[in-house]
Order: sequence, then structure tokens, then C-alpha cells
Amino acid sequence: MKTLTVLLLTLPVLIIPSLVSSQNTRFSDPATVVQNEFWGNLYAEGGTSFFCETPFTSKGFLLTDGYIYPLAQVRSALDCGTSSQCADNDRYRQIASDLHNIVPVRSRTEMRRRNSRYEELGSVGKPDECGIRESAQFFEPPEKVKGDVARTVAYMVDTYNLPWAGATRVFKSWNRMDPPDDRELTRHRRIAEIQGNENPFVLDPDRLENL
Repeated sequence: MKTLTVLLLTLPVLIIPSLVSSQNTRFSDPATVVQNEFWGNLYAEGGTSFFCETPFTSKGFLLTDGYIYPLAQVRSALDCGTSSQCADNDRYRQIASDLHNIVPVRSRTEMRRRNSRYEELGSVGKPDECGIRESAQFFEPPEKVKGDVARTVAYMVDTYNLPWAGATRVFKSWNRMDPPDDRELTRHRRIAEIQGNENPFVLDPDRLENL
């Protein structure tokens, strides 16, 4: 009887960790999240644009909210239709509200890349002033954020059962060549505080190798 009592007392301790969500369950209204939590909280004091590292103190008209894992590919995976049609899809709204996937991007950069797939282009295409290469429907981010992109895409694939937004080997290579730096870790901690869940690939980059 004593043994049974001990087991019953320890059982909740064993169960609780499994109840901690690994995905965004706090937010499900993309427009409100972008306005209040992304610009109004996470970047309330400014920051730097994701791909080009351009400093900013407020959003302004040159910046927009960009999605590392493109929302067009989310809509395609969910087969929910256009952006307006998908607005009624609860799963899409949850995914589109995930702060781990939203970054400040120059508007013209986001317009060019929002439907692209990631690829290592090598010598194809001349890099622009930010180090971005583009060719047809492919997009290669600057060296300094390739790991950030890889770990975010891996998070979206693993968390929401989405297809890879490019070749898996490319993301694994980028993850190895560009480990998490202070900026990525600081942003990750802030998002975890706001949203209530973490990106395990930022905390343990080696985990991506087994995905």
C-alpha cells in the first residue's frame, strides 16, 4: 500500500511535462498578434531587419512582418485556398500567429521571397547588398542568418507537420555552418516568454540532424 501511495504521488510529476505544449496554443488571431505582440511587444523598442540587419526604431513603411516559412506554402500544405479563405481555417490561424516564424523584413525583400523555396545557389545569381541570392523561384538568405532560417523551418516542419520549404540537406548544412548566436538566442527567449513555447532546434541544434 505504501508503494502504491508513492507511485500515485509521483505520477502527476511525470505527467505534467508531457502536457506542456510544444506549439503555439496562446495565439490564433494573426492580425492582432502582428500588431500587438510582434510590433507592439517583441519589437516595441526597435531592432534590426532580419535579412539585411538594417536598424530601425519603429515599423515605418519600409518594413513589414515577414514569415520565414512562407504562408503561401502553409496554405498549400493545408489546402485551405487563398489567404482570405484560409482566414477561416483554425489551423492556419494558429500557424500564422506563431511568433517564432515572424521576422521584421524590408517590404521589397518580402515581396520577392514570399513564394520562394530555399536553396543553396552557389555562383548562380549575383548577391544583392544584403547578401541575398535569387534565381527563379529559389531564394538563398545571407550567410549570417542561414542557421536561423534552417532552425525555424525545422520547427515549423516538426511542430505543425508541414513539408520542408526546400531540400532537407540544405537546411541541415545551414544549421551546421551557422550555429545560434546571441541575437537569435535573445529573440528566442523573448518569444518563449510572450508565446509560451520554445523552438527546440535553437536550444539543441543537433536535434535537426535526426529530423
